[in-house]
Amino acid sequence: MSLRDPNVVSPTHRKRVAIVIANAATSTTSGWPVGFWWSELTHPYYILHEAGYEVAVFSPNGGKCEADAMSSPYDPSGYSAGDLITAGFLAMQDLAALVENTSRVDELDVGKFDAIVVAGGQAPMFTFEGAHSLHRKFVEFYAAGKIAAALCHGVAILRYARLPNGQYLAKGRTVTGFANIEEDFADNAVWEMNLLPRDKRVMPWRIEDELKKLGANYVQAGLWRGFAVRDGNLITGQQNFSGEDTARLLIETLGR
Repeated sequence: MSLRDPNVVSPTHRKRVAIVIANAATSTTSGWPVGFWWSELTHPYYILHEAGYEVAVFSPNGGKCEADAMSSPYDPSGYSAGDLITAGFLAMQDLAALVENTSRVDELDVGKFDAIVVAGGQAPMFTFEGAHSLHRKFVEFYAAGKIAAALCHGVAILRYARLPNGQYLAKGRTVTGFANIEEDFADNAVWEMNLLPRDKRVMPWRIEDELKKLGANYVQAGLWRGFAVRDGNLITGQQNFSGEDTARLLIETLGR
């Protein structure tokens, strides 16, 4: 294969990043349809594209992916109404179409990319346990010395990612992800709106608790504050407001 081939990772060619979004699912705790979170795709995509990177979108199962409703700036709830980056992304037909027919993660050639970014949303908490190809690819990136990044509930991947020696990739690493105080906030919000009874939580388990159980050094910056942290070639972002932080840390690490 010639070094002129644009698929070959080379200092003389544009950096290439694979962003993985979750396939749609049904929450086992609420019964709601769940998916990926728009800003966790669109904000990293925008920052990486502006830096001259090429970005490709994948999902564990491939095909069409659905976003969590409240992550759309056009959702009646108004929760994400101020997300101008996502609004612009959706207004561009070629970009909006990227989630209509994603490639499967098992088709992702690690040798042709410099980094992987696993985005969040609610679906990863219900689907990543069985996403074995994603577990393997994430570890392949990490073991190859490439950037392995995860964001918000996409950090759920670290509950399952094991190194070839059987040890959890996250063990002994400084990481972040959706914080308990943010889970508490979300639970209280749905309880106050009578969307769930008070004996039920939005999520079936918690990122912060599980990472600590795995032996990771979990850190966070406070409620809804954009934050990302790098430990070697592992990058993690705290929550849906951390997409830009995660992407900028990736660029700072890889260069342009």
